[in-house]
Amino acid sequence: MRHSKTPIGVSFPTSRRGHSDVTQTYTAVVKQDGDWWIGWIEEVPGVNCQERTRLHLLESLRVTLAEAIELNRAEARDAAGTGYEELPIAV
Repeated sequence: MRHSKTPIGVSFPTSRRGHSDVTQTYTAVVKQDGDWWIGWIEEVPGVNCQERTRLHLLESLRVTLAEAIELNRAEARDAAGTGYEELPIAV
């Protein structure tokens, strides 16, 4: 069985400390299943897509991932209320 992992880069504009675009890279696990291509983002639960072509699948994963991350960011900021700090954490 062949395993295919494809890096997916997602850019987010930010104005923090004068940085321009920040690109984060995630891993897409993709496979063809009959007439469809299906894929998941390993690092983010719930981000999965299905498309007719591999190219369309990768683009759908990229868009869905960006939307999920932005939604998570908005929810975290809302939950924090006021007086919070945003700090980068490297893993």
